[in-house]
Amino acid sequence: MATVTKKELIGRIAERTQAKRVLVKRITQAFLDEIIVELSRSNRLEFRDFGVFETRTRASRIAQNPKTLERVEVPAKRTVKFKMGRLMRENLCAPTEEESAKVK
Repeated sequence: MATVTKKELIGRIAERTQAKRVLVKRITQAFLDEIIVELSRSNRLEFRDFGVFETRTRASRIAQNPKTLERVEVPAKRTVKFKMGRLMRENLCAPTEEESAKVK
């Protein structure tokens, strides 16, 4: 599994759209900043066919340090949940070429 960075994505988008990298970088960063702002306001973000981002609150709980076996209280915290949309599900769940070749 390869790691793709924001820089690489910006390069691909700039190449595909023939736009300057600086402009693509500014737009991409503004988009990501808006996602952060909306999630921090506990708003739900829905991108049709891509997926949905929403915040959830995890309840506080008692955990145990595996080394010392000491009990520790873990406070409640907010997390982000992502549920993939239709197009993403279809692309991720479709058999790969390698899997298709093994079946034959």
